[in-house]
Amino acid sequence: MDKVKELWPELDWIKNLELRTQTANTWKLALEKSVLTIEDLNTIPFTLLAKDCKISFMTHKRAVVHIAKECGEKMITFFKVDMPVDMDVLIAGAILADVGKLLEYEMIDGKSVQGCYGKYLRHPFSGVSLAEQCGVPASVCHIIAAHAGEGDMIKRSVEAYIVHHADFMTFEPFKDRLKV
Repeated sequence: MDKVKELWPELDWIKNLELRTQTANTWKLALEKSVLTIEDLNTIPFTLLAKDCKISFMTHKRAVVHIAKECGEKMITFFKVDMPVDMDVLIAGAILADVGKLLEYEMIDGKSVQGCYGKYLRHPFSGVSLAEQCGVPASVCHIIAAHAGEGDMIKRSVEAYIVHHADFMTFEPFKDRLKV
């Protein structure tokens, strides 16, 4: 568990101890089931969809969590009770949004590739499965399920919108941007 806390110091931002533990346990379970190591997460590209991506999985993930947290805080400041944001749910959801990728990837010749499991189940599905095994509440599982394109088919919670946009704003420019 110490390795998970080392990987995710942002877990301390989750005030609810039970949710913090469930979130950490989900990452622990994913690491146990994955061929990827913590070292891999700090070196592999965060996406297989952007050519020559040099941004690591953990750099992207931590950026998403920080951006989501700051966005949630600003929404609370500006919208107060008119659009409440549950910061614990938001942070846990941001930390767990891509946990399923640990099952989706395989390592071949030192490079990450989509594995057989990932060809059948994208990370929003496997992420929810991992989280549910660890008792993560539905409000957080909703964020995991809705953060990617699969979420375009459902109504998102405020927290899920925040994570979705934090994730895509730190993904799309790497995939398809105007270079000047």
